[in-house]
Amino acid sequence: MVTRTRFDDSECPVARSVDAIGDWWSLLIVRDAFDGSRRFGEFQRSLGVAKNILTARLRTLVAGGVLESVPASDGSAYREYVLTAKGKALFPVIVALRQWGEQNFFSPGEPPSELVDRRQGQRLRPLEVLSADGRRLHPDDTTVHKLSAE
Repeated sequence: MVTRTRFDDSECPVARSVDAIGDWWSLLIVRDAFDGSRRFGEFQRSLGVAKNILTARLRTLVAGGVLESVPASDGSAYREYVLTAKGKALFPVIVALRQWGEQNFFSPGEPPSELVDRRQGQRLRPLEVLSADGRRLHPDDTTVHKLSAE
């Protein structure tokens, strides 16, 4: 069996983030949690993932503080999975992936699903990366600076 490379002590925040999320199943679980899924069966029906894989990914997301396992809201003996503050902070990541996918992986005329503002019923405008003074930034406008521990 191949051992997974760990990045939890990497100097790169992108690598640490990928390490915490794990894989595509985990991101899809988070997406479904934003869409209202709370129970194991709901995640499994939506994703079509094997029970052992879903169990492992849910455990990892709970251990990483992305999801919390709580008693079922209907008072039954079941458990539900809810996004924590850390999990909710992934919202812009999910929106960015959604918008990138809409832009790059759908043929002309092939309609993707839409993420809309509940209050106004309007589609979200494309995410933008802005500078501290509000300018729209592109990749060539940025550079990485390593900070030193003090």
